[in-house]
Amino acid sequence: MKLITEQWLNEKNACLTSKDTAIKNNWIGLNIFQSLDLLIYANRLNDANWLIAQYMKKKQNVLYAIFAAEQVIHIFEKKCPNEDRPRKAIKAAKNYLKNPCKKTKDSAYDAAYAAAAYDAAAYAAYAAYAADDADAAHAAANAANAANAANAYANAANAAYANANLKLKIIQNGINILKNKGK
Repeated sequence: MKLITEQWLNEKNACLTSKDTAIKNNWIGLNIFQSLDLLIYANRLNDANWLIAQYMKKKQNVLYAIFAAEQVIHIFEKKCPNEDRPRKAIKAAKNYLKNPCKKTKDSAYDAAYAAAAYDAAAYAAYAAYAADDADAAHAAANAANAANAANAYANAANAAYANANLKLKIIQNGINILKNKGK
């Protein structure tokens, strides 16, 4: 199992604050699961989420994106009950995982682009935070973009971060995906 090193953090373009925190707290040289335990304990959930995604392979990223998007899609659907493109995008991503061929990949792309075309970000943001964070709608809209799963997981996880329990639920799912190697 790979260890977290300063070089690896640089290669993955870790933000300076997170890298400095890892160095300052002697978290360099730990494996991913040790690092995740410490990040969760330190309530650095954004860093934990980032680290999970950096270690995931494509299939794992798509699984993670789907799970996170499903945690926030109700926000979108509450504000836009007649808009089904984000749900279709999630379904297309699931179909891609069942049969990762060109046809399902193209369908996933099409669904993601159709969902993204609808400007529901403001509605989801209002429902989620009553503020300016548009990640919830973007999460649902981008969940099916298998080639861009890293963005989908990030948007979905960030949207879900409105609630600490939901943050931990999504991160725990990511840890489980890594431990089970995406099975």
